[in-house]
Amino acid sequence: MALWIQAQQLQGDALHQMQSLYGQHFPIEVRHYLSQWLEAQLWDAIDLENQQDEFKAKRLLDGLIQELQRKAEHQMGEDGFLLKIKLGHYATQLKSSYDPCPLELVRCVKHILYTEQRLVQEASNASSPGSGPVDGTPQRYQQINQTFEELRVMTQDTENDLRKLQHSQEYFIIQYQESLRIQAQLSSLASIPPAERVQRESGLQSRKSTLEAWLTREANTLQKYRQELAEKHQRTLALLRKQQTVIVDDELIQWKRRQQLTGNGGPSEGGLDILQAWCEKLADMIWQNRQQIRRVEHLTQQLPIPGPTEELLTDLNATVTDIISALVTSTFIIEKQPPQVLKTQTKFSATVRLLVGGKLNVHMNPPQVKATIISEQQAKALLKNENTRNDSSGEILNNNCVMEYHQTTGTLSAHFRTMSLKRIKRSDRRGAESVTEEKFTVLFESQFSVGGNELVFHVKTLSLPVVVIVHGSQDNNATATVLWDNAFSETGRVPFVVPDKVLWPQLCEALNMKYKSEVQSDRGLSEDNLVFLAQKAFSSSSNNTEDYCNMTITWSQFNRESLPGRNFTFWQWFDGVIELMKKHLKSHWNDGAILGFLNKQQALDMLMSKPNGTFLLRFSDSEIGGITIAWVAENPNKAGERMVWNLMPFTTKDFSIRSLADRISDLNHLLFLYPNQPKEEVFSRYCTPPNSKAVGDGYVKPEIKQVVKVEFSSPNPEPSPGNSFMEHAASPTVNQHNNFTIYPSM
Repeated sequence: MALWIQAQQLQGDALHQMQSLYGQHFPIEVRHYLSQWLEAQLWDAIDLENQQDEFKAKRLLDGLIQELQRKAEHQMGEDGFLLKIKLGHYATQLKSSYDPCPLELVRCVKHILYTEQRLVQEASNASSPGSGPVDGTPQRYQQINQTFEELRVMTQDTENDLRKLQHSQEYFIIQYQESLRIQAQLSSLASIPPAERVQRESGLQSRKSTLEAWLTREANTLQKYRQELAEKHQRTLALLRKQQTVIVDDELIQWKRRQQLTGNGGPSEGGLDILQAWCEKLADMIWQNRQQIRRVEHLTQQLPIPGPTEELLTDLNATVTDIISALVTSTFIIEKQPPQVLKTQTKFSATVRLLVGGKLNVHMNPPQVKATIISEQQAKALLKNENTRNDSSGEILNNNCVMEYHQTTGTLSAHFRTMSLKRIKRSDRRGAESVTEEKFTVLFESQFSVGGNELVFHVKTLSLPVVVIVHGSQDNNATATVLWDNAFSETGRVPFVVPDKVLWPQLCEALNMKYKSEVQSDRGLSEDNLVFLAQKAFSSSSNNTEDYCNMTITWSQFNRESLPGRNFTFWQWFDGVIELMKKHLKSHWNDGAILGFLNKQQALDMLMSKPNGTFLLRFSDSEIGGITIAWVAENPNKAGERMVWNLMPFTTKDFSIRSLADRISDLNHLLFLYPNQPKEEVFSRYCTPPNSKAVGDGYVKPEIKQVVKVEFSSPNPEPSPGNSFMEHAASPTVNQHNNFTIYPSM
């Protein structure tokens, strides 16, 4: 069912929230009449922080205007005439509003569609509890919303009590003024005749006594009201603090952890709209209670009554200030992290956001945010509140940015679009640590006031660890540092401590996540693949998965020590496979054509039971980012004997010249992809069509063909220009050459 149809079925508060999404910035009529078109566009494909995507946003804006104009032109009749005028007006209005900044239209529509989807999902979960996600998310949301309702009732209750106290105190002051007037009248009796004085004095004294007794009782009652109100505020603040802990220390921290895992290829961390809505509710209720406590303080100063209330109010004031301070400082977050492998002299971007900025009207005097790069040691000192002012470990250009308020989404954020690390100052390294193991972080800080300068906040937040490189050749090892940190860091750690060793299954999870993300495939690493990797990492021959379950792998084994007999580490080999796959072999991996994670012996065992010409693809053990073809064929030197041959590995460089599918097509002795698929069924759709025409001025374009310098007896009866008769190599590892074959023009 279309989202808009479901959104129209919302009720109560959800319907009100949905309606509040629309206004002059985006009329609800546009949403209604263009619902199908709006929901069919790829809004999420546009990166709001990437200015290069602005032309895509402009195309969407133009498409929206055209759709509106087309819809207007098709309106007929009396009612249609009015709608035609209205839709035409909206087309002009939207063009005028968003033509200078089409990315803002994308931001607005994405926010609307996301919020509608969330409201529909919440309504669906509420109506059918059993159909919610298995992780219990709706239940958590429901508990948070129930607590907010409880807080709303408590805050309204204290507001009513406060008004009652205020009215009682005002009446008390009036009566107190009356008692002072009576006292003044008694004092003035000395100037009148005694007979009259006695008569009037008796009445005044009686009224005075009655009034003073009432004032004494009422003073006790007021003190009791104040005490009860303060105790209610204590309970409200305690629940507010508890709710804030759930949202900031649980939900927001989980969002940050998901954000960190996206650096390893994990699923998207999700939007911040729900978290911002919760944080804004918190800010609103905290501020309401703060204002109530301030009003009680004012009443107390206006009419001092000795008792414990003054001390209670002092504690309440300190508590509510502490809660609002914790909320503001915790919700100054990095929405888009800077790249974790950061190359000097290269532009990069980041976005910071204040989740309560709109609610606290911080945008009325937009604050400036500054970015600084600091070392791991400086980050530790910062979290210990040691004096690190003006300390940095490098120079970032374009590192100041003013926070902008986006009215359509209610977000306050600063978008650093063109930062560049000009230089870096490295610290002394420890032991075997290399420059690509040294971690830095980008510190974002700002200062602003709320409540008419009542409270001033200096907020800071640290980015995820950053490894700084100066050359592309360092990228491989820097990525290893980042992957290990993202996968195995713990919440609340001292910057940037990670365990030196982890269980093998933990690393498998991280490697699989990274592999699937980089290769952009749902086909991850199988159990057999992971056993192969374990054999490589631990120099083991066991084929049993359970043998590796309790084994630990150290950072040194992962990316400091070379594999036995090689000049590269485990990670460097694995990363080479990833690079090869994502650049050239993604489709073949997704098709299941590449087994990949096999050694020579495994390939031999698998192929020897198959007919001649059966082949498979496996990753090279000896070369980073290499893949080889292993196939079974007759031994040219010994009749009746079969053997498995291995081509010298192909690398990215080779596939830049001629694709894998074309190379396999060239080699006519390769017949069946293991176990028994004819190679044409698997690879023909990826082959380059033959070029048989002369080009331009009559020249014939040469083509590159894959040739193997060994003569094979093949069951394939058809001769081919790609077959070559070559010398027999002494080793079953066969050299391959790229030959140019000239085809005459037709």
